Amino acid sequence: MDEKKGRKTRADFRKNRAERTRSKDWTRLFDREDLGEEDEALLDRQERLSGKGELTRRRTVRGAPPPDETDPSIPVLLEVDEAVCRPGRVLSLHGLWSEVQGPDGRVYRCTTRRVLKTLQTEQRHVIAVGDRVMFRPVREATGEGVIERVEPRRGILSRSSHGRQQVIVANVEQVLIVCSAAEPPLKPNLIDRMLIAAEKGQMRPVICINKIDLVDPAQLQPLTGLYSQMGYQVLLLSARTGWGIERLRRVLRDRQSVMAGQSGVGKSSLLNAVDSGLRLRVASVSPESQKGRHTTTTARLLPLCFGGYVVDTPGIRQFELWDVAAAEVVNFFRDFRPYINFCKFPDCTHTHEADCAVKNAVADGRLDQRRYESYCRILAGELESEEE
Repeated sequence: MDEKKGRKTRADFRKNRAERTRSKDWTRLFDREDLGEEDEALLDRQERLSGKGELTRRRTVRGAPPPDETDPSIPVLLEVDEAVCRPGRVLSLHGLWSEVQGPDGRVYRCTTRRVLKTLQTEQRHVIAVGDRVMFRPVREATGEGVIERVEPRRGILSRSSHGRQQVIVANVEQVLIVCSAAEPPLKPNLIDRMLIAAEKGQMRPVICINKIDLVDPAQLQPLTGLYSQMGYQVLLLSARTGWGIERLRRVLRDRQSVMAGQSGVGKSSLLNAVDSGLRLRVASVSPESQKGRHTTTTARLLPLCFGGYVVDTPGIRQFELWDVAAAEVVNFFRDFRPYINFCKFPDCTHTHEADCAVKNAVADGRLDQRRYESYCRILAGELESEEE
């Protein structure tokens, strides 16, 4: 095969990138007898009966499909001129432009190549914080450039948003699921959802419970013990008193991490505690609603003074799983695995079937009742999304 031809592939493009061929409702004009000479001339020039031209949704582009072992969210690995392009890392997103750090450490303000933005994908945005990209500098003096290609991703934290994939961060090794013991109250069901998202994205989850100075730590023992028995690392922290901060620093050192959780749990405060040079903006929880004030408004990749990177993300109020089928949910519950194969029916959903080993284990106290209820809620949500 010719090498030049081997670098070409057919790609789907978004359906909203071209104007409709019929720019006017000619039938209505005829009915009202409002069609003038100018309109008739316009009709002769623009009316089409073919789907060719601007309405064509597949085009041949320079590039190839990404490797099978990487995330397929970017359907085409576009070909670029490596003589003029440079590798970079996306630090943050700001509407139509992104901050990209070049190999020399300089930060460029980059737009996105149009062919990349118009590729047909299930994502809300084709660029995500943490992406490794190839960008082309266009104005060295002002630090402006164009992102030409997104490299294959690994370690993706994403959620479903309006039926599409919202990639929160890409190319990270571990997810620090941050929650608070109080103010706002602890939400174990949100932890369960984020554990599934972390394992789906092939990242190591670490559960961080902040603000333990507001409660008696003994009250958290049933919850922390449950997750610890399943093999998850659990950190009890207090950004105010410094409790557990050194352990958190060891977890973050020389790794690519993301801190995620609901608003007001103290993600930015914890990062300020582990690295005082970050100086991230923080705010107290609203005393009326006991909810955070969304001080962090955009995700940002931050270098740590002791090595490694961490992404500070805006607060999450709802976390709907992406690309998790209802039949897959039970496989992400580690504590359910020893009982699944003992159910009477091979396709048991563990909700209403007779002779279900999982339900029997819950009734006997061998499985946590709250975890089972969390499973049922997640399963019901996934079944509802599949029906839609």
